[in-house]
Amino acid sequence: MELATILRSDAVKALHGATSKKRLFQEIADVANSVSGLNLTDVCSALQERENLGPTGVGHGVALPHARLRDVDDVFGIFIRLEKSLDFGSVDRQPVDLVFALLAPEDAGVEHLKALALVSRTMRDANICAKLRANNDPATLHTILTETRNVQAA
Repeated sequence: MELATILRSDAVKALHGATSKKRLFQEIADVANSVSGLNLTDVCSALQERENLGPTGVGHGVALPHARLRDVDDVFGIFIRLEKSLDFGSVDRQPVDLVFALLAPEDAGVEHLKALALVSRTMRDANICAKLRANNDPATLHTILTETRNVQAA
């Protein structure tokens, strides 16, 4: 599995106005709706339900919110670079500015876990994160995420 298979170029966004997790989840839902037609409320609710189990801020300014939804056919990702960091309840207490959300079918099982592991490995790479933080153009962000992983996987 490669990031290019789960992250479409139209699912990458630089965001200037998210002031809370709730607003961020609404933005993620907007992107999910535009790329796959998912219901906005369903996406927001699923992300919030997962977040209620424990924060998805994994440290170093990165959050990996994820959820399983009935209407999702295949695992897919949404990447958002925040101009203004948000408190995400991260393990290192650092605010989050890089968000890679994953949405998966309810019965995805192993595929969801493989995608989450791939995204987690990618977002732990300090060089990738530095490049992401240095760019605001969605096309450039998508290229950084997808091409870098392919090179490292080779």
